[in-house]
Amino acid sequence: MEAWLHSLLAALSLPQYGLSTVFFVAMLSATLLPMGSEPAVFGLVKLNPELFWPAVLVATAGNTVGGAISWWMGYGAERTYERIKKRPPGEARALQWLQRFGPKACLLSWLPVVGDPLCAVAGWLRLAFWPCVFYMAIGKLLRYVTMTAALLWVFPGRFDL
Repeated sequence: MEAWLHSLLAALSLPQYGLSTVFFVAMLSATLLPMGSEPAVFGLVKLNPELFWPAVLVATAGNTVGGAISWWMGYGAERTYERIKKRPPGEARALQWLQRFGPKACLLSWLPVVGDPLCAVAGWLRLAFWPCVFYMAIGKLLRYVTMTAALLWVFPGRFDL
């Protein structure tokens, strides 16, 4: 078991598989798993500054795919829940807020703690899939550009590898 884990970690290590690792980590971190992808993006860009835009775009794509997976998980959970039990008559304020803003609320999918569940709740509420994915991608792209640029240029030398 230990040899398998060691080979898996070696296969996913940076920078040997840089962009594919960033995609995979970003995708997993956008699901309900408690992890972040920013260290992987920052590490790759710190080691290879010329990969800033490719890394940001690949991370955005992976994170958006993970958000879409969360949307489908929420959609499936709602369908299963409806078969078991009817919704209570009064919906929570957060659900009403999300329904009012619709897919545009997925712009906030970049937020820590609430962003990933937001994608699942959008699926639960059966908000339109492709508009949700579009707004998720915009929010996630802005997050990666802002965070990676800040770590590289606003705090230079602070995070030397």
